[in-house]
Amino acid sequence: MKPAGSIVFFTVASGAGYGLLFWLGLLGATGQVAGSAGFTLVALVLALLLVTAGLCSSLLHLGHAERAWRALSQWRSSWLSREGVAAIITYVPAVLGGVCLLTGAAQAAQVLGLLAAVCALATVYCTSMIYASLKPIKEWAHPLVPAGYVVLALFSGACLLAVLLALAGQDATVPALQALVFGGLAAALKWQYWRSIDTARPIATLESATGLGRIGTTRPLDPPHTQSNYLMREMGFRVARKHAVSLRTLTLWAGLAGPAVLAALALALGGALAALLRVLAALLAVGGLLVERWLMFAEATHTVTLYYRGT
Repeated sequence: MKPAGSIVFFTVASGAGYGLLFWLGLLGATGQVAGSAGFTLVALVLALLLVTAGLCSSLLHLGHAERAWRALSQWRSSWLSREGVAAIITYVPAVLGGVCLLTGAAQAAQVLGLLAAVCALATVYCTSMIYASLKPIKEWAHPLVPAGYVVLALFSGACLLAVLLALAGQDATVPALQALVFGGLAAALKWQYWRSIDTARPIATLESATGLGRIGTTRPLDPPHTQSNYLMREMGFRVARKHAVSLRTLTLWAGLAGPAVLAALALALGGALAALLRVLAALLAVGGLLVERWLMFAEATHTVTLYYRGT
């Protein structure tokens, strides 16, 4: 499928924002991050800015963005609607938690932080299910897709929190360890995912789609359309196999394994050099996630493209 820049940015930015929000709520409530109230507020604002920028970017992909609010009414059956509802709900404990920090209500802020962390994770899961629920696209209707979205959000969020703590001159050991763990987990998960979709049998063939397989090999006599159309532009995008392999390698080593290694080095070295390594790790992670998400769309094949092959 044709990768849309607005959706690629949306999934990466909002995922990182929700990941940062999750770690802020969880580690802050359990006392594993000893940041000041001012630091927590700055990190919270950054998380919400990333989430908001991502959500606004997603509207650019809509033909009529002014009608986006109508999608919220279909939460009983639509994962897109559930994502929108969950995203709005997440703002409530996050903003209220920030207000509690400003007023010195630390205990209430911790409770609201935990609630925001749960809501953030739920929103990321809803985002992943928008794609995992689309059965005509075998690369998306895969059990590792939701897990990948969640793990990558936690990985990028941990990288961001480690950088913020390091730049503030505070102990970043815990989020750095989280980045190391989830970076390795994300690399293993993506490798298994790519291996699985490469060896999976097609969910449909031209023979099964037309019901003519009992006769023999099926080939269309004429193309479905005489000129380019929406389906051909949006669903017929293909990425060359050699480019896909190169981009996968770049994602695994530079975008996932690289930041994990840098996080480990930062833990061992400490000082200003550690802060620099964590900044580099975060930049590599964001770049790797942009490539990974672009590739996720570029490699997706909709079954409707069967009718456009062999003509």
